[in-house]
Formats: sequence, C-alpha cells, structure tokens
Amino acid sequence: MEDLSSRCIRINPEYAPSVSYLSMIERGKRVPSVEMLEVIAEVFQKDAKWFLDNEPEQSSELTPDKGSRGGISGMALEPGFLFSNEILQIAIPEMLSQTGITGRQFAHLLIRAHQENLQNHFPNLERAAEDIGQKRLNLAVDDLLAMAKAQGLSIRWVKRPPKEVVDELGNSAKQLVTSFFEPPGTLYLNEVLRQYPTRLKYDLAVYIGHKVLHSTDTLQSVLAIGNTQPWEETPDSQPTSDLNAQDILQAWRDFESSFFAGALLCPKVPFRQLLDRNGYEIDVHTKAGVSPSVAMRRMTVVSPYPHWHYFDAYGPGKLKAVYRGNGIPLPWGNMRKVNDPCQHWAVFRRLSEAHASSQSSAQISILNVGDQPRIYCCESVNVIDPAGNNRVLCAGIDLLPALAAQGFAADAIAQELKASCVKNGGSTAIPNPIKKELRTVAKILNINWIERGIDTEARLICSRGAVCPRKPSCYAGCGEG
Repeated sequence: MEDLSSRCIRINPEYAPSVSYLSMIERGKRVPSVEMLEVIAEVFQKDAKWFLDNEPEQSSELTPDKGSRGGISGMALEPGFLFSNEILQIAIPEMLSQTGITGRQFAHLLIRAHQENLQNHFPNLERAAEDIGQKRLNLAVDDLLAMAKAQGLSIRWVKRPPKEVVDELGNSAKQLVTSFFEPPGTLYLNEVLRQYPTRLKYDLAVYIGHKVLHSTDTLQSVLAIGNTQPWEETPDSQPTSDLNAQDILQAWRDFESSFFAGALLCPKVPFRQLLDRNGYEIDVHTKAGVSPSVAMRRMTVVSPYPHWHYFDAYGPGKLKAVYRGNGIPLPWGNMRKVNDPCQHWAVFRRLSEAHASSQSSAQISILNVGDQPRIYCCESVNVIDPAGNNRVLCAGIDLLPALAAQGFAADAIAQELKASCVKNGGSTAIPNPIKKELRTVAKILNINWIERGIDTEARLICSRGAVCPRKPSCYAGCGEG
C-alpha cells in the first residue's frame, strides 16, 4: 500500500490517499471521494467506474470474453500497469530465456493465436489467391509451373535424400527438404516431388504466394517434411531466445504464403461447394487434386460453421500443425515433453497404427474445458509422408454451438453424456434421445462423419492425465482405448 500511496502522490498530491487511509478503504471503513478514486484509477489504468462495480461484474471484467471469436480463452491482463508495453518488452525476453523457448517459437505462437482469434478469416489473402488462380479448382502441376514462371520464378531440380533427425523432445524421424528459394528468383525443387504431385503443387503455390505478397529480394525460405517445426526448418540457424523482429516478420510472411497456397489450390466458393456435395468427407481431397492435409486445413476456412480444430501429428508429443478456432485444449504441447498424455484422443490412438485403416475413425469425445464439458466430433486419417513418416491428420468440430443454435439444451446434453461415460468406465453408447439431437445437427451441418461418430461409443478425453475424469483415472487404468 505504501507503493500505491506514493504512486498516487506523484499523480496528484492533493487527492492522494495515505497508507492508513488506503487500509481503511480496503477494510470498508472509508469511501474514497470521486477525486481520490480517479487518482487510484489512473494508477491501475482503469476507468473509475470499474472500482464501483459489484462482484459479479468485476469478475466479468477480469475474465476476457472472446465472444464469437475463436481460440482458447484469454487471461486478464490485470493490473494494467504490470502489462504495459514497456514492462512486456522487458519481461517477455526474460521469460523466453528462462524457459528455453526460442524467439521463433514465440513468433509462431503469436501468429497461431492471431489466426485462431480470427477463425481463419483472411479475406485479403483469399482475394490475392483468387486473382492469380481465377478460382479454378483442381489445378494441374503444369498450371502451377506456368503461374510460377509468370511470377518470374526460375525452376531448378535437385536431389536431396531424407535424413534422420532427432528433435528437442528426443523424437526421431526422417526429414526431407522438398524445396528452397534463393533470391532473387530461383526455386529449387527436390526430384522426389515428381512422385508426389500434390506436395509439388503445394510447394509451388507457397512460393507463388511469396512472390505475389512479398519482396523476394532477401527471402530465405526452406520447405521440409518431417518431424520438425517451421522454426526448425532453416538450415545453419542456431535456436536462440532472442526476440528478433526479422524472425517474427519472416514467420508471418511464411504463414501468409502458406495460407495463400491453400486458397490458390482450394478456392473458397468452389471448394465449399465440393465439400457440400460430398458431406465433408476427407477423401474429397482426391477430387480437388490436393493432399489430405491441404483439404482438411481448408475445411476449417471455407465451412460456414466456424468452430473447427485441426491437428497434424507426427508422434506423441509432436504436433506439426495446430489450429483451434473452437478453443479445444491441446492433447500435448510441442515445447516440452508431456509425461501424462491422455491416450483416448483419436489422434493419439491412430498414431499407433502404422498404415491407414479402411474403417472410419470418427469419434465423439467429451472434454472438460474449464469446468464445463464440451462435445467434440473428429475424423482422423493416417498418411505416410514423402519422407516415410507416419502422420495422423485430424479435423474436428465443437458440437455445442450447433446444438444450442437448434434450441437444444447443449450444456445439459454434455453433462448427461459425461456422466454416462464416467458411470461406464470412460466410454458409453450414446443414448437415443441425444443421438436424435446430434443427428439433427449432423444433417444441418452436412458432415457425414458426425453421423458415423454417433454410431460409435462416446469417449471421455482429458487435456492431461492429472485431470482425468475417468474412474479409475487414466493413469490408474488407462490404455484400454
């Protein structure tokens, strides 16, 4: 309180409270004048009315409401003076240094938060891609080569075999550099891409995006496949916790070019129409002439329903790509090893399968987010990438907003389904009344794999084994899934 009193004195000595007066205010024995309250409010960078709110309204103020925006729920940046630009500019580099997070990792976290908050809504990038591709779906390799040439790119082919790499978490996998760019306009493509036309088209589309959106005079870009993150893909670079503005800018440009590539290969309106005709089946990628990864990521963009998530997993503890427009917690992180991952996530179970299964992997899952259960449905597929690694791609949605939009008691349905799962050891056949409501939503959304998921048992999943709602808990009896 002494510090608060002295700060108030610096602002306005006439109306600044003493330490003893502040103590009496805290105990409810004094009520500050309007002038004194304004001085205190200035210290905390709040409107004076904020201090007059009753308890429920204060709670609402302190807990940010993201409304219809996507991503995970934020944290309250209170008190405001501790989260000023000046303090954050000092504290963030210190935090990165002490936690071992690199500047590039932090840059990608910022970009992902921005992407999720906007729920993949980037109309300027969509328009730029449509101007180049003229909204054509199922572009051929020759079409992309012609576009690259029109942008001044010179193509050269090189041979680069895959190599074994071990990441910072100790995971071993094969890494394959598929392409790289040298300014001012030379694009080197790996010969192996001739056998993988969908990946070849994606790489070409990314570099076309760089040429359209950015200056390539100083561009140093490498695209690779394997157990790596974007911040690990630049050769001869040493990871550092320094927050380099150039690294952040390059990471943002890489994101823009990747998004542009998806929009070029799967233009919004034609691709949405294709998805509608095919019930959002994953194998629609063959009709669009793209990889499953590109098709599933574009689903999260073009669908009129915004509450999607997407994971690209290389192994337990390694997510190559993440999108959480619906705010779903991560099954594990990328920056430190998780010792108690929940084994009942669909993406986790599919990783144990060496090859793609012909059976549907659609799964209805109940997961606590905060203190409330939510119902998710996802479809996962196994793929073998050009480097020879087994990957699992997973696209899913949060069903609660769709249930609520139809007037169903969404929260009560989630609570009932969770209770049934707990009672039956972690999974349960979905009761017929809930099945009926979920089928209604599935038909409205026109997503076939939701209906397939309804016909299987719903599963309880958790963000970590330590908070497992199963009885017995995951790490007392997990592994049967």
